[in-house]
Amino acid sequence: MNRWLVPILIVLGLLAILAYNSIFIVDEREAVVKLRFGEMVQENYEPGLHFKLPFADRVLKFERRIITLDHRPERFLTQERKNVLVDFFVKWRIEDAGDFYRATRGDMAQARERMLEISRAGIRNEFARRQVEDVIAAERMEMMRLMVDRGRDAASELGVSIVDFRIKQIELPDDVTQSVFDRMVNERRRDATLLRAQGEEGAERIRADADRQREEILADAYRRAEEIRGDGDARATEIYATAYEVDREFFSFYRSLTAYQRALGQEGKDIMVLEPEGEFFRYFKEMIPETQ
Repeated sequence: MNRWLVPILIVLGLLAILAYNSIFIVDEREAVVKLRFGEMVQENYEPGLHFKLPFADRVLKFERRIITLDHRPERFLTQERKNVLVDFFVKWRIEDAGDFYRATRGDMAQARERMLEISRAGIRNEFARRQVEDVIAAERMEMMRLMVDRGRDAASELGVSIVDFRIKQIELPDDVTQSVFDRMVNERRRDATLLRAQGEEGAERIRADADRQREEILADAYRRAEEIRGDGDARATEIYATAYEVDREFFSFYRSLTAYQRALGQEGKDIMVLEPEGEFFRYFKEMIPETQ
């Protein structure tokens, strides 16, 4: 019995080694391809237990989780040929293990360099179409979105996908900073001048409209006043005429008293030169008895 123990143990050991080299486990966080004598024979395994030919097949595993490529700041030229220092990073992950192996032979350093070049090309193209104030202010978010969209086509050839692209910081040389500042000040002054001109134009239009409405209101009020005055004069004339027809002597006397009140009842130093025998003092003469 003892003489068979060692051969049995050897056979069991060989079987264990054979079994160990015949199976492999794929984690859900891994992208896997299988090579047979250096040639890829299968790709994109599902997570779980899989088999291979011992000693003939080789399994390559790649990280499927998101990889962050954070590179040192680099200089890029804007539309007006000014240098800016851009600090950026890109997040990517392997989507197709077969395409990734065919493009990079599984070399992660080469994959990182290719992704870096795709990022550089995207920044270079977008910055070349914009001026400095555009890339540092209003259009930065739109620019990053365009770089992600356009970079995905190039990245798909590597079997990877770009998850996100961010520009962390944009620094300007001193001479560029001053020129950008001066340009922004001039643009704001131009905008302020335009707004003031538009405001003055609106104010003049409002004033002109107000003056027109004022003249129209005054003219309408004057017209209505004249109409009312004319109606009053007509009514007064009608009343005078009626009163005159009722008692002509009394009406004449009343009108004379009114004339006396207006002419003589006012305080002042006015002097009237009239003939006593005139018609104006007719009722005075009738009221004063003649001297015997």
